[in-house]
Amino acid sequence: MLRKTGLLTGGAASGILLNGCKDNSDSPEHPVKTQATPLAEETDSADRSLAEHPVCSGDGSAQKGHLDSSAQAGMVFTVAQSKRLIAKAVVEMPIVKEALENGQVIVTRGTTNTYVAEELIGKSIEPGVFVTGRIIPAKEDDPFAGVDRMREVVFVKGKQDPEMTLNKAMQQLAPGDVVIKGANALDYQNKTAAVMIGAPDGGTTGRIMPYVVARKAHLVIPVGLEKQISADVMQMHLKMREPMESLNSIPSMFLLTGHIVTELEALKMLADVEPFQVAGGGIGGAEGGVWLIVRGSREAVEKALKLADRIHSEPAFCRR
Repeated sequence: MLRKTGLLTGGAASGILLNGCKDNSDSPEHPVKTQATPLAEETDSADRSLAEHPVCSGDGSAQKGHLDSSAQAGMVFTVAQSKRLIAKAVVEMPIVKEALENGQVIVTRGTTNTYVAEELIGKSIEPGVFVTGRIIPAKEDDPFAGVDRMREVVFVKGKQDPEMTLNKAMQQLAPGDVVIKGANALDYQNKTAAVMIGAPDGGTTGRIMPYVVARKAHLVIPVGLEKQISADVMQMHLKMREPMESLNSIPSMFLLTGHIVTELEALKMLADVEPFQVAGGGIGGAEGGVWLIVRGSREAVEKALKLADRIHSEPAFCRR
């Protein structure tokens, strides 16, 4: 039976597919079965690869061939839902768990990091209090203007130290410790991210990166696919540094490399599926959202669907 994703309207159906075939096992229609056709010896490698895939029969079953039974499903995440999904994955990373037990975990301020901090401390954080720089619509008021900010979240051997400042934590940074820093731009293909820099001293990024590099700490970069840019981020980084007249405020860009965690990595970690992005954007709250397909065993895909169902209750950041 087709599963409703609740994500797409206008006549396009999506559901769990077995071996690339829609599961119509409860439908008596389309009884004609399609058999695979043997290929000639001169078939090239691309066609040979296609020939190894199982074929669908009209009743929804599949001729397995050389592949085990598999399934796929689609899911859409809003920006806020993606942040929650990514945060849940970050706290499950082995390097984070190791640092929580034996060293330091430092969560810098940011919107995605608000969710990471919540997952670590086990309680909600008021929207805006764990945020520094932020991007808002050009002609709208800043919803977080005047909000009292909380300091960075620091864990030392599994216990949160509310008195620990960022500067002191960085001075005590050791190999294997974890620093978690969000990003404003993502070049997923090249596994590189970047942060907008407005402060003359480089802001938070300028304070943490010398220590992260020198002390051989792990940099974890939770960042949603919404922040993918259209070009090589290295080239954009160089363009942003060009000295020229600016008619309004133009920040610079600081490159980040480390453990990038997007929705794709999150689903791999949390549900043991192979995800890929097929579309982005939407309306009615899905602006900036992502449409993903996950594939794997039926058990794994079902697990991903259950995870997505829980994540889908996450409200927009400003409405929490």
